[in-house]
Amino acid sequence: MKKIKQILPFALALALLAGCAAGAAVPEDPIFAEQVELEEVELEAEAVALADVPALHDLLVPVASGTQVKKSAKAQIDYSNITDGYVMAQYTTATENRVKVKIVSPSDNNDYYQYNLTPGVWTAFPLSDGNGEYKVSVLELNPATGKYAVLVSVTVNVTLKDEFAPFVRPNQYVDYAGQTNTIAKAEELIGNETDTLKKVEKVYKYVVENLTYDKEKAATVQSGYLPVLDTVLAEKKGICFDYAALMVGMLRSQGVPCKLVVGYAGTAYHAWVNVWSEETGWVTAAIYFDGTTWQRMDPTFASSSNSSDAIMKYIGDGSNYSVKYLY
Repeated sequence: MKKIKQILPFALALALLAGCAAGAAVPEDPIFAEQVELEEVELEAEAVALADVPALHDLLVPVASGTQVKKSAKAQIDYSNITDGYVMAQYTTATENRVKVKIVSPSDNNDYYQYNLTPGVWTAFPLSDGNGEYKVSVLELNPATGKYAVLVSVTVNVTLKDEFAPFVRPNQYVDYAGQTNTIAKAEELIGNETDTLKKVEKVYKYVVENLTYDKEKAATVQSGYLPVLDTVLAEKKGICFDYAALMVGMLRSQGVPCKLVVGYAGTAYHAWVNVWSEETGWVTAAIYFDGTTWQRMDPTFASSSNSSDAIMKYIGDGSNYSVKYLY
């Protein structure tokens, strides 16, 4: 990985990202050992963020359709809409124990995704790693043993309608459904603009120029934190997860396919954005416009460093970024 040296602004930016690592979209619990249905699962420690052109006009919202469901006494998984790039899960009874959703994907980039699940609420989770076999499980913590019991599990073979399917809808990490102020601000910013890259430019510019990096939040945020986009918009500050989730939510609500990416910027855990346009295809990290061409973009770095030349050069060098999760 490319070394960054003799550039003082990087010291500040990387210090900020150290706090960002605590609040990014990172599995906060230890990893799961091999699972056995209805038996308890050992835990180990883990660090604590092609296809046709998509035709998107209306807000696409995940639903638990009920046509393909796997149930147990305490939980259920609705996999009716796997071709649209998501599953939904619900813990159906009351509990004070921690409940998790674990998704083992076909990707070689990671072993699994894990999420918190709020009891009584249907929650959407993306199938982010393309076509292939996914195993989706709902697990509940046994506080007495520190192990998770597998309540219900289903394995599905996914063939997406198109590659954009997981990246055009709300999910737990990019939850703009019902975030009326966020959607309204995106509509205000984009107006009648039809060019995808100009839409991206307008939203990116707004986020970078209006949000400030919240160092206090970065130092105190708890594992499992999820951005509430209208709150981030109102407070106009946040950590890297907030920046990325707000930008992705705004763009998806306006029909722009994009990914919230969690991985490493240098050695710091971080979140950024990938964007697709008919002109460019997927740009493999979030993009910014340098006056001539579209380059990699990182809204947190750009905002916290006032878009200094040194930071923008760092952002534009793909060797500084490695992907772990897509949402």
